[in-house]
Amino acid sequence: MQDERKLDVFIPGYIKDLVPYPPGKPLEELEREYGIKNAIKLASNENPLGPSPKACKAVEEALGKLHRYPDGSSYYLKNRLAARFNVSPGQIVLGNGSNELIEFMVRVLIRPGSEVISSEPSFLVYRKAVQAVGGINVVIPLKDNRHDLRAIKGAVTEGTRIIFLDNPNNPTGSVIDSEDICAFLAVLPDNIVVVFDEAYMEFVRNGATRSGLEFLKNDRRVVTLRTFSKAYGLAGLRIGYGIMDAALAGYLERVRQPFNINSLAQAGALAALDDDEHLDKTLKATWEGLDFFYKALDELGCTVLPSHANFLLVDVHSDAKKVYDDMLRHGVIVRAMNAYGFPRHIRITMGLPYENERCVEALRQVLANRQGGENNVQTA
Repeated sequence: MQDERKLDVFIPGYIKDLVPYPPGKPLEELEREYGIKNAIKLASNENPLGPSPKACKAVEEALGKLHRYPDGSSYYLKNRLAARFNVSPGQIVLGNGSNELIEFMVRVLIRPGSEVISSEPSFLVYRKAVQAVGGINVVIPLKDNRHDLRAIKGAVTEGTRIIFLDNPNNPTGSVIDSEDICAFLAVLPDNIVVVFDEAYMEFVRNGATRSGLEFLKNDRRVVTLRTFSKAYGLAGLRIGYGIMDAALAGYLERVRQPFNINSLAQAGALAALDDDEHLDKTLKATWEGLDFFYKALDELGCTVLPSHANFLLVDVHSDAKKVYDDMLRHGVIVRAMNAYGFPRHIRITMGLPYENERCVEALRQVLANRQGGENNVQTA
């Protein structure tokens, strides 16, 4: 105990105050706890179709080389991505998920006292990464469930170094209007890096927003992050990439650990990029799922925000945590959004058609039971 107290003296306060990211329990453990079988998970924005068959084959073929270190430069994957997005390989940095790229950005650009602007709610990792290096988080609430670019611009100071914009936003699924992006970038100081986190960009329909990639050639401050975890169904392999100015990419490469992208992730991602058929199926299933839920949830009396991602934020007009618990007992796992400042909302990931139907039916029963229970309490 005495040694622990001595060590504690050297831990800075901003590390002591960090709250660990709350991981969900394994599906098997939830089934055991609740005494259920064949549960469906619609909580983590994963691809219900699974990984690309081409990716699975490539990973299987790579298993025999696990005694070798991975390609530390990810040469083939970088070149494939460079060709797809018409950039140079030197403008691409790969990460163990896009989470690691966020950490790279913060390690390179942020010092104790530097300011980083993000929105609330949005991806929790932005603020955790900033706090971990002693930076100052400046958090701007969403306005009408969208990034408030005017308020973000008003919060810029001489100490601002990075602005994180998840587009589409998680958890609302909203996007930034194309004209608003142009106007916003035009008035920002040249020394601020704007990071467009586009984890869900593949799901956007009808050109509803513009990618940060469109601004890269004329604006060195713009960084675009993408991932293979969502539309490409490779969440378990943990691989993402960032596209940016080559000079900035070079600095990120200096803090990147050797071999941060394992051999299986490189093989799977490379093959997934060539499987347009699987991607098309994923997008079709997602969009059909969204349309199904819009109609079904409206009939249940829920309020649903329009989404450009593979999930929906749903106002169930009841305590979200209790609805989540009740849904678990029906074998349906969704995400309660209390921690995001939405005490009446749940987030539902698009699943396979039978999973979507089962989710709606479970929610129908849960809401009916809760309404009946509340009426009984009021009557009593």
